[in-house]
Amino acid sequence: MRHDRSSALFAEAQRFIPGGVNSPARAFGAVGREPVFIIRGHGCRLWDVDGNEYIDFVGSWGPLLLGHCHPAVISALRDVLDGGTSFGAPTEAEVEMAQLISDLMPSIEMVRLVNSGTEATMSALRVARGYTGRDLVVKFVGNYHGHVDSLLVRAGSGLATLGISDSAGVPEGFASTTLPAPYNDLRSLEQLFGQHGERIAAVILEPVVGNMGCVPPRPGFLQRLRELCTGHGAVLIFDEVMTGFRVALGGAQELYGVTPDMTTLGKVIGGGLPIGAFGGRREIMESVAPLGAVYQAGTLSGNPLAVAGGLAMLRFLRDNPESYERIESSSARLQAGVMAAAEAAGVTLTSNRVGSMLTFFFTKQQVWDWDGASTCDTDAFGRYFRAMLTQGIYLPCSQYEAAFVASCHGDAEIDRAIECAGRAFRKAV
Repeated sequence: MRHDRSSALFAEAQRFIPGGVNSPARAFGAVGREPVFIIRGHGCRLWDVDGNEYIDFVGSWGPLLLGHCHPAVISALRDVLDGGTSFGAPTEAEVEMAQLISDLMPSIEMVRLVNSGTEATMSALRVARGYTGRDLVVKFVGNYHGHVDSLLVRAGSGLATLGISDSAGVPEGFASTTLPAPYNDLRSLEQLFGQHGERIAAVILEPVVGNMGCVPPRPGFLQRLRELCTGHGAVLIFDEVMTGFRVALGGAQELYGVTPDMTTLGKVIGGGLPIGAFGGRREIMESVAPLGAVYQAGTLSGNPLAVAGGLAMLRFLRDNPESYERIESSSARLQAGVMAAAEAAGVTLTSNRVGSMLTFFFTKQQVWDWDGASTCDTDAFGRYFRAMLTQGIYLPCSQYEAAFVASCHGDAEIDRAIECAGRAFRKAV
């Protein structure tokens, strides 16, 4: 494959954009090459500006559960486009979206739409602090909740990829309100509550981590966390920006049978357009202005395009539950096939998968937390990534990100990915 046009665009981009990209997650530096510039997508395939075609297992980092340009989403966008893109005023569709989210996730009795996952988590923490009158927040090492100042403490995603434990520019006073804990470690969590329980406003976590690779909760971890929050009067916040409506129609909270006090959402609820949401128990959400004293606002929140795309996506998933069965089957086949190919090639690999989220870790140990994820051979992953890209398989450009399977990945695409993985293991890894 040639990438002459992508290379020229990247050189130009670096003159005007920090690092040449508008999000560190798009930088290919961790895999030893320049990024490719995408021009269009359809179904589970992408095309770059040089005309190269790829099978896409990134899906815009999670939103595209139905693939690119799904007819239901595109039709909804066309229907609303002629009416206007933003009014800064209430619309009927916002009410429909709020009701649908509440119907699909009963723990969310009231919801506020925002423009991104970062806004959602930032706002949820503010509400939790306002509701409880407390300051401290527990977060888990390797969990990423957007670029909120107080949550950029031992976070995952791009910080893990770049080897940054904390971000510059975050005042010590902000960071000091965050108590980091190892994910899946109940003993450490119980110690934190024993020491700070009366000052903890909230615990926020990815119930299935996607930002140090896909890492599921250990059996009983979420259940005990729920008990600790209830016993100490802390607000339990599930960051389901990635898992919401992806791992199950009702998200990870449905999958694991644990009810949070608050939930943050994004990605899937926009159908590929920028949107976020936070919601939860009515008594907590009534703390939000204009009902309560916790202020949150956004000029573009609930804009017609994002809401239309999200409504189309969620309604399709609600009305076609067999989509989840198809995606589960494809994801299981991909995981099993790639692991078998690695074993045949003598490559050390472990994997985690929850529904259509999965990661292949270049390490010999099972990954349950950041300490396990950090044992990965990132150089080997980089060689694997480059070999797969050359064969037309588009993967997350970091060992510490999850890959995503969509409903449009058929047997042919899964088989092709497995075949390419086998060649990559034999030749590059």
